[in-house]
Amino acid sequence: MIEPVRTQALTKRYGDLVAVDDLELTVRPSEVYGFLGPNGAGKTTTLRMLLGLIRPTTGSVRLLGNPVGGAALAKVGALIEGPAFYPYLSGRDNLRVLAGHAGVDRSRITVVLDQVDLTDRATDRYANYSMGMRQRLGLAAALLKDPELLILDEPTNGLDPAGMADMRTVIRTLAGDGRTVLLSSHLLGEVQQVCDRVGVISRGRLVAESTVSDLADGGSLRLEARPVVRAIELIASLVGPEKVRCDGRSIDIAVERSEAGRINAALVRDDVEVSELHWRQPDLEETFFELTGAPSDDR
Repeated sequence: MIEPVRTQALTKRYGDLVAVDDLELTVRPSEVYGFLGPNGAGKTTTLRMLLGLIRPTTGSVRLLGNPVGGAALAKVGALIEGPAFYPYLSGRDNLRVLAGHAGVDRSRITVVLDQVDLTDRATDRYANYSMGMRQRLGLAAALLKDPELLILDEPTNGLDPAGMADMRTVIRTLAGDGRTVLLSSHLLGEVQQVCDRVGVISRGRLVAESTVSDLADGGSLRLEARPVVRAIELIASLVGPEKVRCDGRSIDIAVERSEAGRINAALVRDDVEVSELHWRQPDLEETFFELTGAPSDDR
């Protein structure tokens, strides 16, 4: 199996600053891979090395089984650090210019405009496009070559909720058609909804890589009961004090979901009033904070 993206010991230094540190990244065919990290973690630097825009200090990159270069990049579409187009040309005319440079048949322009839902605004000047429309035109440009691999840097930047939902649909459709999508984002909720696997980078190093469900694995029972002190004492006697935490109102119990019935019955027998009991599954955002120790821009 040829991996669309594979890096080995990929490192980029700027003097004493290590922007990317010994990165081992693998993206599988036909998956949507989310590349997560706080600002300054090395995401964009990594993507630029993947595309040959900057050279790594050490290490290697292979795209679709080939070293970075013409053979590999001919099958890659990319949107890095926001799109750049001629402001006084229309969206369609900008795509005509790009198609001419890339040797792409102009029939692809109509196809990609439809894919990103810009057909009705294709004759408008780019200067009059909203931020969201500019992002969609950038994605259309990335799709011109009908690529096997798409590398997208913050593809939902500037989109309203409806536009973000449309972008998710487009990305999932592209993966369903057999393409592979690597996207970086700080919008953890978006990544959680659209990605098959994620890699988390912090200070230039990959600190986690797994499926979304595995990354946010685990959970706890959350309980609200009165009196709180009596509830905590009883639960601690059942499961051990090290598994019980209280924030003053809610009690979190680090046990399996199946323990809910036993704990609830014991509390009721002891005349503790249980007002709420549910299973709390951590989301990707909480896991992200734990792994990187840094807040994200969407909080």
